[in-house]
Amino acid sequence: MFTGLVDDVGVITHVADTPAGRELRIRCRYSDLVLGESIAVNGACLTVRDTGRENNGDPWFTAAAVVTTLGRTTIGTWHANARVNLERAMRLGDRLGGHMVLGHVDDLGLVTRTEQVGDAWLIDLELPAVLRPLTVAHGSITVNGVSLTVNAVHDDGIQLSIIEYTQRHTTLGELVAGDRVHVEADVLAKHVERLLAPWHGAGGKVA
Repeated sequence: MFTGLVDDVGVITHVADTPAGRELRIRCRYSDLVLGESIAVNGACLTVRDTGRENNGDPWFTAAAVVTTLGRTTIGTWHANARVNLERAMRLGDRLGGHMVLGHVDDLGLVTRTEQVGDAWLIDLELPAVLRPLTVAHGSITVNGVSLTVNAVHDDGIQLSIIEYTQRHTTLGELVAGDRVHVEADVLAKHVERLLAPWHGAGGKVA
């Protein structure tokens, strides 16, 4: 489990197709990763397969994405020198500063507009129809691994309002119209939708 509070931006240094899947080698600041550890890479929970250090001493790790992960993420398009948001799995006793994030990407969103308005970086995001009912104004959503608050709800998606700190410490400030991003809906909203599914179409009568 994660919190959506990105604490490093890594750089992909090598990509290769291997028997384990599409393998990524990512330079990061983490010097104590262990094999088998879970790590969120742009919000997708991956497993650390190998670790080491560059010639200059910078730590790196490798992780692989299998075909099912490639089918619901943008990992298949990632290339060397791309920057990615990183977060290690939370530990018991950690502060839950964001919200409960599983690292399970639900689908891709499409950036349709970005605009700087005063001190806020606004991002309009078109969402697949299946995710729209799971979003509410001022609710939580995860975009490329970052825990965010929904600023507004539109017919086709949502608007996000990004603060200056988040722009500097994640890759969200680099987004432009046409970019596709990983989206994970609030897990509580997904469970509520699942529990209410038998009563959909029953005239709104739940009990």
